[in-house]
Amino acid sequence: MTTDASQPATPGAAPGGRATSTDEAGEFRALLHAALRSVRREASERLEPAGTTPGQFRMLRFLSRCDGPCRLGAVASALDVAPRSVTSKVDDAEQAGLVRRTPDPQDRRATLVELTPRGREVVEQVGAERSSSAGTLLARLDAHERAELLRLLRAVAGERPDDGAAAEGAPGAGSSRGA
Repeated sequence: MTTDASQPATPGAAPGGRATSTDEAGEFRALLHAALRSVRREASERLEPAGTTPGQFRMLRFLSRCDGPCRLGAVASALDVAPRSVTSKVDDAEQAGLVRRTPDPQDRRATLVELTPRGREVVEQVGAERSSSAGTLLARLDAHERAELLRLLRAVAGERPDDGAAAEGAPGAGSSRGA
């Protein structure tokens, strides 16, 4: 059987027309779920002493990469969550002294949020611990296996090798102030 690039992909077919078996797909999902469960468990253990959750830390990390205060809508959009979800995360983080809300001087209907010095400390502390944690998990593999794992994960995620931080949703190049 030949594959024609002009024909739509067959469900269950890998790029290049190679079919994946149901067993492979099931094993892939099971292994990915188990790996993610290990990562989440370890992340929760590392975040608990800092008084934050994985979802809240993700928001704090995003804010730490912004050039200044961000609108709540921009945060929700960057994290790909509902605005009300960001509102509750900001409420909790504000109560913990990790962020502060300020009125948007450009639009009095909008609110801006930014990290406090304590919030920046938490991002730095937890970021260092999470790197160590990921290193512990990856230490099970030799250097060649780690490189291969990352290459394969990029392929599954649809990223090119040079996409780097794109998967993190990092604002990177500019202010996230709009939206």
